[in-house]
Amino acid sequence: MIHLSNDTGDLFEQSFGFAQKQVRKLVEKHPLFYPLYTQNGKWKHEGPAWTHWCDGFLPGMMWIFQKHAPADSPETKFWLEQAIRYTKPLEERKHDHDVHDLGFLFLSTYYRWYRLSKDPAHREVLIEAGRTLALRFKEKGQYLRSFVSDNSLFIDIMMNVGIIFYAARETGDRRLRDVALRHSLTTRRVLVRGDGSTAHEGIFDIDTGEFLRQTTHQGYRGDSCWSRGLAWSLYGFTTCYEYSRDPHFLETAQGCADYYITHCPSDGVPPWDFNAPAENRTLLDTSAAAIAAAGLLRLCRLAPDSMKGHLYWSTAVQIMRSLCEKHLAKSDPKWEGILKGGVYHVHKGLGVDESVMWGEYFFCEALERVLW
Repeated sequence: MIHLSNDTGDLFEQSFGFAQKQVRKLVEKHPLFYPLYTQNGKWKHEGPAWTHWCDGFLPGMMWIFQKHAPADSPETKFWLEQAIRYTKPLEERKHDHDVHDLGFLFLSTYYRWYRLSKDPAHREVLIEAGRTLALRFKEKGQYLRSFVSDNSLFIDIMMNVGIIFYAARETGDRRLRDVALRHSLTTRRVLVRGDGSTAHEGIFDIDTGEFLRQTTHQGYRGDSCWSRGLAWSLYGFTTCYEYSRDPHFLETAQGCADYYITHCPSDGVPPWDFNAPAENRTLLDTSAAAIAAAGLLRLCRLAPDSMKGHLYWSTAVQIMRSLCEKHLAKSDPKWEGILKGGVYHVHKGLGVDESVMWGEYFFCEALERVLW
């Protein structure tokens, strides 16, 4: 891997400091509030949430800040207290049967907490969340159903299947591992295309399990490549390979990464959909860029080809430079988020060109990976 130049390292460290400053302000202004996206740069508003799938990202950032604060400093104490304060209320959601996002909720929080505490109770929360998510598995079709309906599979679920792999590894439960593997294989088959692009959703016949078609809720069209979905896939299949060591999943992660790199602008920040019409391609999604950077920084260490590994590392660094130089809210004192230019849901008009919590979290995760 390449080393960061001094100016790039300084830029990333300054951006990490700015992220802490913004999160501290959020905690002080809106205690125990779990935001989803901003409106006009403000976190607290009455806009719809769809589902509560983002509640792990704010405490997840706090765990990152705590880990890298100076030892025995007031910052370490502050972030540890806040991380625990915001993480504990999530525990009851280990039995949440209504969402497919338990990986988002618990891998960013209880997983980080357990790695610090080694408390068996924290491990048990993770295992139970993995077992709960596995209950969504549809034998006919071989997939974990989305929160929308029984016949629906989302590419997003690749970001959550890791908690089933974790539960399987920790307990030795082969059934759980089998569920995670079969879901990942189905997603690879029906949502990842031959060129490495991805569809958002797959629809199945619930009586026979036959795959029927690709479609979308958030992309431009059912046959287009929604950039955040591609980033979910890149990152998710990387995680899948880390747990399974099945080379097919590494191949899929690399295919998604190569599509992302080939079709992105030179700064690495993609349009909200790679196939959006020209008049609509000026809308970027910085959250997709942050997810992709974090995913590439995991993938670069796994690529068997050192040249490919170098490409993934250097691309991630370029993405992060672009985000830090052009998309941080540092120049707008009224903006409450960290990263501008994120997109939640174009068609519903929710969180468009705003700060979004997953963008904030994966931006901080990518900074952590590139700095330490």
